[in-house]
Amino acid sequence: MSGRSTKITTLFASGLAAILASTCCLGPLLLVALGVSGAWIGDLTILEPYRPIFIVAALAFLFLAYRRIFRSSTACMPGEICAIPTARRTYRVIFWIVAAWILVALLFPYVVPFFY
Repeated sequence: MSGRSTKITTLFASGLAAILASTCCLGPLLLVALGVSGAWIGDLTILEPYRPIFIVAALAFLFLAYRRIFRSSTACMPGEICAIPTARRTYRVIFWIVAAWILVALLFPYVVPFFY
C-alpha cells in the first residue's frame, strides 16, 4: 500500500474501533437523542463484553497512524505524498481530530454517570 492510503486506513480503523468500543453506551443515547426509540435499543449492550478488545484495537491503530504520520520527512522519498508539507500538516490535523474523537468515545461511559 502507498503511504497515503496506509495513513488513511489506520486513521479510519482507529476511529471505527473507538466507535465500536463506545457503541454499548454512546449508541443508545445518540439514537434516543435523534428520536429513534424501541426496545431493541437495549440490545446494543450485547457489545459490552467486547469493549476492551475494541479499546485496544483503537489505541493500536492510533499508535500505528501516529508512527506513520509523525515520522521524519527524511524517511519519505522525494515525490511521495508524505514529503509535501501541506499534506503532512493536513494528516496531522486529521490525526489530532480523530485522537480527540477517540478520547471522547472512550471516556464517555465513565463520564456520563455524572450527568444523571
